[in-house]
Amino acid sequence: MPIGVFVLAAAVFAQGTSEFMMSGLLAPTAADFGVSLGTVGLLTSVYAVGMVLGAPTMAATAGRWPLRRSATTFLALFCLAHVVGALTTDFVVLVATRVVAAVANAGFLAIVLAALPRLVGPALVGRATSIIVSGVTVACIAGVPAGTLLGQLWGWRSAFWAVAVVSAVVLVPLASMVPRDGAGADASDRYMRSEWAVLGGREVRSAVLVGVLVNAATFAAFTYLGTVAATVAGATAAWVPLVLALFGVGSFVGVTLTGRYSDRHPRSIVTVGTPGLVAVWALATMTAHTMAGVAVMTLLTGAAAFGVGSALIATIVRTAAPAAPRLAGALATTALNVGAVLGPVVAGVVVDHTQSPVAALWCACGAAAVAAAIVVFDRVRHGRSADPIGVDAR
Repeated sequence: MPIGVFVLAAAVFAQGTSEFMMSGLLAPTAADFGVSLGTVGLLTSVYAVGMVLGAPTMAATAGRWPLRRSATTFLALFCLAHVVGALTTDFVVLVATRVVAAVANAGFLAIVLAALPRLVGPALVGRATSIIVSGVTVACIAGVPAGTLLGQLWGWRSAFWAVAVVSAVVLVPLASMVPRDGAGADASDRYMRSEWAVLGGREVRSAVLVGVLVNAATFAAFTYLGTVAATVAGATAAWVPLVLALFGVGSFVGVTLTGRYSDRHPRSIVTVGTPGLVAVWALATMTAHTMAGVAVMTLLTGAAAFGVGSALIATIVRTAAPAAPRLAGALATTALNVGAVLGPVVAGVVVDHTQSPVAALWCACGAAAVAAAIVVFDRVRHGRSADPIGVDAR
């Protein structure tokens, strides 16, 4: 595996830390700017929206650039956004920096994922994808708790400075170890528009839709995971960060194991793993009344959700890249972030209606069930010899 892939994963670690760290910085940020918690919560929403809109936009804009140039440009912009965010005393400016950071993050992921088939070869796309995604899982394990701790010790701005420093440090090896890699064969706007036709293909369309649903399930549950842990009878506040860390550990294990096998058996992982998610989320729901159940199932759901999610990212890139080399990464990034927006929104409505955070886990189960139905229907309709959502390597 080229060392540049690990450098890219380090950049994704910084970006993943930034994306999720606001959950632990809401109170000090609100106090500093004199706004409500709900208002500060918009920082998370605008980041997600920026990711959704930024992926295809930045893929179209920078997809014609060499990989090294586009990756360093996006990471430098991401770093600068955090420097400005750490310095500003205007909440509107802070919101703007989150949008800029999200667009840069989305552009970085879209370009990097689209380049993987050329960077490592089609036979290693799954493993390379798992390494890139592991940057997000390590952020959940270490980066987000560290950012929260920094916010508690020295204020929320210190967490922004930490992300800026890590990003700046990664820029050095990124500029020297990541190959230039040629731009697409045709960088014209006309050719770019033609790439959207790839969504008319059954394999790509199914993979994107299942990716949206699987990630909607993941974020519907993850958003309320800490609240679920806090409401267990006899639980103390110390359990909340521990449970969140267990989810991160599980997600790291999931993407690591998937990376070993997804290049050889991508169809099997998705076909078996997606229905398996239904069972895992259902079991998590039924055991949420005990702390032991929450802890064990948090580990298992993190592994299953991110394992299947990583395989789906690789599948979208692998199936879309031949016809849409510049859009393949954007499709994967957009699909996952659409799920990240929709999942918490639906779960929030259900939780408010039922007055129970455990209802979010039932939402995850429902989204996974729809995803599984699509996978199974596609498999039955087109036969076992066909390729619903990916092709097993031989």
